[in-house]
Amino acid sequence: MFKNVILGVSGGIAAYKSAYLASMLVKLGAQVHVIMTKNACNFINPITFEALTSNKCITDTFDRNHDFKIEHVSLAKKADICVIAPATANTIGKLANGMADDMLTTTVLACKCPVIVAPAMNTSMYENRIVNANIEKLKSHGFIIINPAGGRLACGDIGVGKLPDPEEILENMLYEAGYKKDLLGKSVLVTAGPTREDIDPVRFISNHSTGKMGMELARAASQRGASVTLILGDTKLKAPLHVNCIKVVSALEMFNAVKTEYKNYDIIIKAAAVADYRPKYPASEKIKKTDTDGTVHNNLNLELEKTDDILEFLGNNKTKNQFLCGFSMETQDVVENSRKKLYKKNLDMIAANSIKEKGAGFGVDTNIITLITPSYDKQLGFMTKQETAHSILDEIIECTKRA
Repeated sequence: MFKNVILGVSGGIAAYKSAYLASMLVKLGAQVHVIMTKNACNFINPITFEALTSNKCITDTFDRNHDFKIEHVSLAKKADICVIAPATANTIGKLANGMADDMLTTTVLACKCPVIVAPAMNTSMYENRIVNANIEKLKSHGFIIINPAGGRLACGDIGVGKLPDPEEILENMLYEAGYKKDLLGKSVLVTAGPTREDIDPVRFISNHSTGKMGMELARAASQRGASVTLILGDTKLKAPLHVNCIKVVSALEMFNAVKTEYKNYDIIIKAAAVADYRPKYPASEKIKKTDTDGTVHNNLNLELEKTDDILEFLGNNKTKNQFLCGFSMETQDVVENSRKKLYKKNLDMIAANSIKEKGAGFGVDTNIITLITPSYDKQLGFMTKQETAHSILDEIIECTKRA
């Protein structure tokens, strides 16, 4: 995780979002050094950033009240990553043409760490060919550009130019410099989320899975350098950035997607909560409680059929040197039942948890996992799902080294 961050804030109405970003970075344990342009101070007070970061907010190149001998050089040397959010057309133009006439541009041009630029401006400005050329120029020099979001702008126009949410900027920062790239060159396939099996056009059978755990695994693998494909079931959550996402609905769709993809990956993590059964004869019209003759049906009998066992298919068709990790959600005898599943499905590892444990399972941001392999068990304990994902990947990497 990065320790020292430069957060550049230039003069746009979206500058207020930078305060949220600064707070999020501090919560991750980063030392955040905020540099504001003169115009940025018209939109948000430097005191806000000083209160959030416990560091002096720098606004003046010639301020003598600082801790560094040559401040812009010292900050640039210390930084693990630099992000400019919002980045106005003016600041982008200066950087693209090597101009350094304030503390922000002076510091950024001295940086050797990754520099992320998040443009934010009126749509017409953003679409201007000169601005586009400057953005492309920055890209050619290794700057990382986060595309602005679309929607209603502060000026009332509808279009592209909004600063992305702080969460999205942070995710890009973590992808670029948050973790060691110990999965670089590896390909990872993750399945996540629930499946939905139609009863009729109105009703369906599903489960309580939200896909959070699987999505955190896909995100973590991507952050650590892997090329990641995520086969994602029916969930309301937004898929992680920087992964190839294949969206499916039913168990059959997920099975077909896995069959198409699985041979191309070094590591497969099957975290999806796939339905074990589906209605054998889904109705083409809505099933009514009352017949046309007025007869009321107090009971509804559904004939179910077994779905394809995706994990069993993967275990039976595992390619040479492919690592296969499954998940097991149990209500009793968690380790014993999960170990049986490990051997039956020909897995290299299974992540077992109990839905009865507080803080574990579906719809929460935490988990309590026991990792089971043919040779040992390892309890991860109570963690966030983000921490759990990285711990699982740590163990997979160690297992592949020993293989």
